[in-house]
Amino acid sequence: LQRTQKRMSLGKAVATTFGTYMLADYLSNYIQHPTQKMDYGIFNKLIGREVDKAWWGTRTEHIVGVAACLAATDHASQAIFSKILKKPLSFATHPGPFVAHTFLFIFSGVTIYVAADAAFNPDHEGKRMEEFKSGTYCSYIGSNTAWFEPYVAPAVAKVAGPAMAGSWLGSALLPATLAYSTVKGVGWYDWGDSGLNDLEMKINGLVTGHRTN
Repeated sequence: LQRTQKRMSLGKAVATTFGTYMLADYLSNYIQHPTQKMDYGIFNKLIGREVDKAWWGTRTEHIVGVAACLAATDHASQAIFSKILKKPLSFATHPGPFVAHTFLFIFSGVTIYVAADAAFNPDHEGKRMEEFKSGTYCSYIGSNTAWFEPYVAPAVAKVAGPAMAGSWLGSALLPATLAYSTVKGVGWYDWGDSGLNDLEMKINGLVTGHRTN
């Protein structure tokens, strides 16, 4: 019974993290592309935008896929570090290991997503290994920018008080949103009119039609 309860508790925690990361990825698009229209694939129908591809190569694929990978690696990394330290991992008691955990879980999670996208996305047919190598390099560059994530909540505490810093917004959503912005923005140069897919180029008036590969 106790083991079942632990599994249920872990499942709930992973699900919460998954939801938080999906929302953080979505919100980060407003930081990276404040004036641009995004391609959310099949969900474009709900906001009156053209649908080019329902899933592959869309922001929705990225939002769901990356969040799933990060939720898994985040909790796995926490468990590994906690086992090594013989106590729960936290930034307050183990700042060095926590920063290392932050880089490792982000890099491994994003790279797992990159590998899956390179392997299964039909757009990468004939160039899958090149796509994986390029994406892994971008993942490494971007993940190195997320070192600040553990410092966001302490900064919020100084500005808005400990209650806000300890809330889901201050301790989870805000740090994740900012980290998503730098990892994607720096790693993939995904800012403004850069980093847009073919449909996003079109609906933002940057080309008259889809580019050909």
